[in-house]
Amino acid sequence: MSELDTTKPETAAAPSAADTESGGRRKALFIVFLVVVIDLLGFGIVLPLLPLYANNLLGPHYPVETHRLLHGIVLGALMASFSFMQFLFAPIYGRISDRIGRRPILLLGLAGSVVFYGLFAYASHIGFAGEPRLALVLILVARVGAGVAGATISTAQAVVADCTSFATRARGMALIGIAFGIGFTCGPILCFFSFVVPSKAAPGIAASLLSLIALLLAVALLPETLRTSGTAAGRRDWIRFGATLEVLRTPVVGALVVTFFLATFAFGSLESTLALMNQFLLSAGRVLRMEEMSDEQLEDVIRKSSLIFAFVGLVLMLVQGGIYRRFVSRVGEMRFLRAGVALMLLGLCAVIATLLAVHGGILTETAVVIPLALVILAVLVTGFAVMTPSVQALVSKRSDPTRQGEILGVNQSMSALARILGPAIGSFLFFVELSHVMPYVAGAALMAVVLVLTLRLPQE
Repeated sequence: MSELDTTKPETAAAPSAADTESGGRRKALFIVFLVVVIDLLGFGIVLPLLPLYANNLLGPHYPVETHRLLHGIVLGALMASFSFMQFLFAPIYGRISDRIGRRPILLLGLAGSVVFYGLFAYASHIGFAGEPRLALVLILVARVGAGVAGATISTAQAVVADCTSFATRARGMALIGIAFGIGFTCGPILCFFSFVVPSKAAPGIAASLLSLIALLLAVALLPETLRTSGTAAGRRDWIRFGATLEVLRTPVVGALVVTFFLATFAFGSLESTLALMNQFLLSAGRVLRMEEMSDEQLEDVIRKSSLIFAFVGLVLMLVQGGIYRRFVSRVGEMRFLRAGVALMLLGLCAVIATLLAVHGGILTETAVVIPLALVILAVLVTGFAVMTPSVQALVSKRSDPTRQGEILGVNQSMSALARILGPAIGSFLFFVELSHVMPYVAGAALMAVVLVLTLRLPQE
């Protein structure tokens, strides 16, 4: 006889405490997923605009022909400031969330996104209305502020860790990756269509409004998920500068964090030069300088860059939502991690071969080059898509439950550092020689090191 047969009807109909808790966790996961999606839509809207806006705002007073160093410094600051703030604040937010809870940290980050995307919109407006210098300063402030606000992604990962078991941890972490994929797919598409509005402030306003929607949604529906007593967390200072070194010295966890850092470094180098590589492939092996481009060409570059970012996001979303979450329980996080690293290495080698073929005149037909490039990019992104949640899940499962926020924050912080160094070094290496392969040669070398490192890690 089953257990239900011996239970009184009224007792059987009442939900158990476990059922209620399980439902609350599912609700928290769903709300965090929606919040991250909406917030990242704003990030995806702004990202393709930054380098092109900055060059145009500098141009009238500081022509690139005579101020190349200044252009490089300003562009580097705008692109790196966001990730640098994440590098600094992700472990701090994670540590504080271990003590006071996840909900207030996420709400703080969303409120910051509303303010600083709004500032970006205002700066974009005045920059093209006759105040380019003030606009550049305000855009830099907006990027710094948005980086501080966006450092709460590691806290969202901690929510996932709070709401999942060991068996479902990887599937839960993939939700954050799917949210990134949706944000990077739809955000650039919204940027693409924002040009129908005759205002340079339109993308920033759209990003700010989306963050406001996410904030209101979180205020109304997001529950607190931290279940520990907070005693262990309470004995620690909120700011501990030795936390990163402590995590890196931890067996297995330290190696996983280094793996994530190196792989993100290689991917960030590719990501930051993607628009330039696209122009190289479309222009028969030539990259146009800003001063050689008309307004129509500039807008065309922005549109194509937006669509490329959207393609990257679409692949990320489909792989993590349709493949990874479905098969990770059978394949395992470690096998997916190694497969992802191998695919990234293969993709970077294919990028090198394609660029050399275009530079050497072997590949000249756009109808062949572009589909080939998209296939290679899909391989690369697939590798990154299965590698990322695998690392996050493995780090979480091997961490002290009372320090989930802190350790995931350190992992996210190292990823942010990689997104500073990868684009900075990749952008420099892109122009070292005429075939433009050096960023990808360096990336392939890093991924070969990562592959060896992951093969030395113990099986789950």
